[in-house]
Amino acid sequence: MTITVRELVYYPVKGCAGTAAGSAQVIGTGLEHDRTFMVVDAADGAFRSQRTHPAMAAIRVGILRSGAVLTLCAEGVEPLRLDVDRDGPRRDVSMFDRPLGAAVDQGDTAAEWFSDVLGAKSRLVRAAPGFDRDGWGDTPGKVNFADAHAVLVTSTASLDDLNARIAARGDADAVPMDRFRPNIVLTGKDEPHFEDRVRRMTLGSVELAHSVRAMRCSVPLVDQSTGRRRGPEPVRTLATYRREAEYGNRVSFGVKNAVVCEGVVSVGDPVTVHGLVSP
Repeated sequence: MTITVRELVYYPVKGCAGTAAGSAQVIGTGLEHDRTFMVVDAADGAFRSQRTHPAMAAIRVGILRSGAVLTLCAEGVEPLRLDVDRDGPRRDVSMFDRPLGAAVDQGDTAAEWFSDVLGAKSRLVRAAPGFDRDGWGDTPGKVNFADAHAVLVTSTASLDDLNARIAARGDADAVPMDRFRPNIVLTGKDEPHFEDRVRRMTLGSVELAHSVRAMRCSVPLVDQSTGRRRGPEPVRTLATYRREAEYGNRVSFGVKNAVVCEGVVSVGDPVTVHGLVSP
């Protein structure tokens, strides 16, 4: 069976809603515009995420004029159109208690907007020119403000298998793919989690290499359309068959990849796999 690209999604602001694309430029840090911006605590610069602020999921973000303008929409507040400052005042930021250096602060208007929506004093920052951050794993690669890797890949077979297991437990609600916030969704292969075994793949003119399996926290419990937690699925069911002993028995879904050849990928592109490891 031919494996193809089913979906492409980028997330301009870390933790906020994704934007589906029919085609995407892929650079060294992932899909263009992916996690270029981040919301941080106004006091200490620590990143905010859906782990503590699930309402971020329902903040819709638009990229205009090749990234020169950002649009922000959320329920109950006026939309904001923001001229992006690419090289302005700096603010030290961190992720998971690790310093990331200085990012470009996007000003008081954006800060007030996010503070109102999240109910916590916040600032919006952008990756500064020359930002250089390494990933880790089999192929580390480079990354912007994603947790640690450039591209998250999942497959429809993996989700179908998960939802069948959820249904077998007596829960009628299927879980949508957006709970896992992938960048690339593959289809055309019946084997659940075959993406775990792929060490290199070519999609369009892009080549990706395996970094690590994607360990999951509480974010998949968040309904991405409402910004509200709906747990315990899918984490409850994943815990019955996807625990990873080498990562402290955390559950996994999807795989994180590094970009080893930049280019363009489009929905419908065939995927060529270069090397599989045994299940």
